[in-house]
Formats: sequence, C-alpha cells, structure tokens
Amino acid sequence: MTGEAERMAQMWRWLEAVCAELGIDPELLDGVTDDLLGLVRDVAHGPSRPGAPLTAFLVGLAAGRASPKPDPAVVADRVAAVERLAASWSAR
Repeated sequence: MTGEAERMAQMWRWLEAVCAELGIDPELLDGVTDDLLGLVRDVAHGPSRPGAPLTAFLVGLAAGRASPKPDPAVVADRVAAVERLAASWSAR
C-alpha cells in the first residue's frame, strides 16, 4: 500500500473502532467523510488550525440536534453552512 492508502486504511480502522465503542453505525460516515475532512482542512488552513477538530464536533452536535435519527443529509447541510462561514471569514 502507498503511504496515503495506508493512512486512509488506518483512519477507517480507527473510525470503525470509535463507532463500535460509541454505539454508532459506521455507515453514517458514508457520504459525509469527504465533506467533513474538507471542512476540517479548510478551517485549519483558514480561520483556525486548533479550531478545526472542534468545528467538526460542533457540526456533529448540530446535526444530532437537528434530526431525531442520524442523517448524513443533515450533516452535509451543516458542513455546507460552516463552509460558507469559513469562506467568508477574515481575521475578525
């Protein structure tokens, strides 16, 4: 495996273990992983590097509050909202 492929395989092993530990269906990550990784990258390279993982947490929290059951579409909607904020952010 290439370095990048191995890092991604390791990420998936880790995320599956976290999902098992927290009682979350890992299929919830299908369709939102790229969006979340892109959001974290954009926030880390823009508004706040240390705020990037906490931003992902807040997106998850907001998505959880918005829907009675886990819904990737709600996550994607929250990611898009924060992406718009990050794109318009300047050192305030």
